[in-house]
Parts: sequence; structure tokens; C-alpha cells
Amino acid sequence: MLTADVDGGTFRLRHASHADLPAIVALLADDSLGAGRERSHDMAPYERAFEAIDADPSHLLVVGELAPPSAGVGPVVATFQLSFLPGISRQGSWRSQIEGVRVAGSLRGQGMGNLMVQWAIEESRRRGCRMMQLTTHKSRTEAHRFYAQLGFDASHEGMKLTL
Repeated sequence: MLTADVDGGTFRLRHASHADLPAIVALLADDSLGAGRERSHDMAPYERAFEAIDADPSHLLVVGELAPPSAGVGPVVATFQLSFLPGISRQGSWRSQIEGVRVAGSLRGQGMGNLMVQWAIEESRRRGCRMMQLTTHKSRTEAHRFYAQLGFDASHEGMKLTL
């Protein structure tokens, strides 16, 4: 999907596997909002969701690995979900929705989030989407700045990017 050199090694995006679920849930729980929402002691709901996402080509669950220099594979340090939605509005155009964007707390600010979202934008274009949308909690002011720098417009309570 994507491989890029970053500080600390090689960052690689790939489709998530069932074995990645514990790491994905840990990433989702790695902040004050996620800590109150995620429940890693019961993986059954996550497993059902993974199976549904994995079976539907309109949904991608992606993880990012960071491999140290001279190592082939590294731990999962990032994740996001990308969904492709048909629509009647905007002259029947497709849109994509990105959600669950997370980078390990110790690695934020090093460009991995930017690489992930840029890849998602290009994949959305490749699939014929004319808009990308997302929502982010109002308390996540750093995330708001991040998405605005990438061209997202806070036009609604959610954010959209015309493609």
C-alpha cells in the first residue's frame, strides 16, 4: 500500500489482519476519549466488526507498522478505517469517510498521520470519490488543526474535503 522512511525506521501501511485487532483496540483506547469507549477485555464485538469490514470491499481497515532500520517488520503503531459510500447528492457522486485515525501517542507529530491521510485521499480519488469526510470530537483541537492543514473544511459539525 505505502512504504516510507520516517524518523525511527520504515513506516508501512497494509490491510489489517485479525491478528492486529488487539493493537488496533489499544491504539483506539490510547487517549482520554478512547479510554472511556473501548473495552479490550471483550474482543468479540471487535472480531464481529472486523469480519464485516474485511468481507466488504467498500471498507478498508488499515494499519501502519514502524520497522526499525535493518528490520523487516515492526509493531503496529497506527490505524484507520476508510469506507466508500455511494450517494445521490452531488450528482450521484461517491464519497469516502475516514475514521478511527490513530497514531501511537509516543510517535505523534512525526508525519505518519499525514502519510496515512494522504494515502487515503489518493485511494479515494482512485476509486472515483469526489469528497472525503470525517468527524472529529470537538475537544480534539490538535486534530482539527491537523485536518485543516490537509485541506479539510469545517463546513459542518463534521469535516469534508471536496475531491
